[in-house]
Amino acid sequence: MKNNLLLIGAALTLSSCSMILGPSTVDVTVIGVNDFHGNLLPTSFRVPDPADRTKTLTVQAGGVEAIGGILAEARKANPNTVFVGVGDMTGASPLISGLLRDEPTIDALNGLGMAVNVVGNHEFDYGFAELQRYQKGGCNSNDATKACKFNNTFTGANFPYIAANVLDEKTGQPVLPAYKIVQVGKAKVAFVGAVLKDTPTVVTPAGVAGLKFEDEVKSINAAIPAIKRMGADAIVALVHQGGTSGDAFDIVNCKTLTGPIVDIAKNLDPAISAIMTGHTHRGYNCLVPGPDGKDRTVIQGDALGHLLQRLDMTIDTRANRVTAIRASNVVVDAAKAPKDAAMTALVQKAKGLTDPISRTVIATLGVEQITRAAAPNGESLLGRVIADSQLAAAAPANKGGAVIAFMNPGGIRADLPVNVPNASKQVTYGDAFTVQPFGNILTVITLTGAQIKEALEQQFDNPSAGSNRILQVSKGFTYTWDNAKPKGEKVSDIKLNGQAIDPAASYRVVVNNFLADGGDGFTAFAKGTSRLGGDLDIDAFRAFLTSTTVTPDTTERVKRLN
Repeated sequence: MKNNLLLIGAALTLSSCSMILGPSTVDVTVIGVNDFHGNLLPTSFRVPDPADRTKTLTVQAGGVEAIGGILAEARKANPNTVFVGVGDMTGASPLISGLLRDEPTIDALNGLGMAVNVVGNHEFDYGFAELQRYQKGGCNSNDATKACKFNNTFTGANFPYIAANVLDEKTGQPVLPAYKIVQVGKAKVAFVGAVLKDTPTVVTPAGVAGLKFEDEVKSINAAIPAIKRMGADAIVALVHQGGTSGDAFDIVNCKTLTGPIVDIAKNLDPAISAIMTGHTHRGYNCLVPGPDGKDRTVIQGDALGHLLQRLDMTIDTRANRVTAIRASNVVVDAAKAPKDAAMTALVQKAKGLTDPISRTVIATLGVEQITRAAAPNGESLLGRVIADSQLAAAAPANKGGAVIAFMNPGGIRADLPVNVPNASKQVTYGDAFTVQPFGNILTVITLTGAQIKEALEQQFDNPSAGSNRILQVSKGFTYTWDNAKPKGEKVSDIKLNGQAIDPAASYRVVVNNFLADGGDGFTAFAKGTSRLGGDLDIDAFRAFLTSTTVTPDTTERVKRLN
């Protein structure tokens, strides 16, 4: 009887303690956006047709008004909701943001309550000093023509930029925090981040001058002990590197993920409960086993705000662990989502400043839209148009006398025009700017035929792409590539206007300054001699579009075997 009384007393004591301490679990929602690129307005996005998944439907998706509405609904349903960025919030932005040095985007993310953002490669587009200005605010920009034009003052980001793997080249010290711990209700959620280690290959050298980029896994794992000491209840990795999946973005727990992120995910510390990713602009929601053999969520939300990554986690704050997690990709359907009034006001202000330029009609196409979607050989209709525009700009003797143009596909940011339907077939300056927003300088260089062959072989050996990155080529230039051949031996039958390229002869070639400096891993272009700068790429593109009624050339310039 005495033992029974002791047991009852112990049970009552434990019950009383539980009542005093309260529940140990908390439900937390993490919503993330990746590769936003200053897209304050919605753009066309294709989603699976619910009536027939072999087909797709086009919707207008994204935009800060709809994102704000979705976030408000999520916070109403669960006050323990946190909004995060997975890199490339700025850079390669359409005119509504890019013409104002992306300050409207920073202000919008502040208004949306972003808690933290891992830097992407495009956060370095304007250099590290400008990234620091984005963080701290002020008008001391390296482009005074655009800075502080949205507001007379710029206060900077309310959220921290993080990355565990970006170091000062001289000191070896981190230049950004490795992580941020966010108090979400009763839970401490740690967000630890890294940008792809190959960032220097996809950013102009000036953008990353003085910086060193370390291995993503090594850098993130090194931060975990400190995060644990801070008492984090959950750890989520924000990694600006990604992959591709054979499954659609709305397929849950897919097992078809490939690309650089897979090896990263397999080796990140098991204490990390989920991995939110970016960079490859592909929506997926997959599982990848960690070093302990247990599957972990690896998710990405397409790009441009079309999809929001969402994690719904149950966290045990006494045990400091996640007990359940559910992942999903949320379509930001601009027609269906409620609108955030503050974001509407911000968008209208930005449009008022940029519309007079953006809405100027510059051309009428021969078709409704020219797309950037790559065919199996790697070419796109829009890629051919852009390469031809650059050759036209650089062909005159006083502009360099170019006979061949190469364009990197990553520099083509949207279809032309951006949105359909487009019954008028008209193109505005804003459309053209959205396609080519970087303001790169056309650069004519002299390459030997052997160096041209070397550059073409480098299309299949790009460590940051996770897949082949096929250059777009100008009219008159043709070659064949064989997918079955080993690296270094894939390219053959290179011709210019029907004549075989002579390995020993010299040719004047036009590329943008990014490629001329060896960007995207094309180091062969950096060997070019007799370098001559020319027009801005957007100016060459605009001039070409206005010179004629452009209909895309459907003739295959690149032949693929196997």
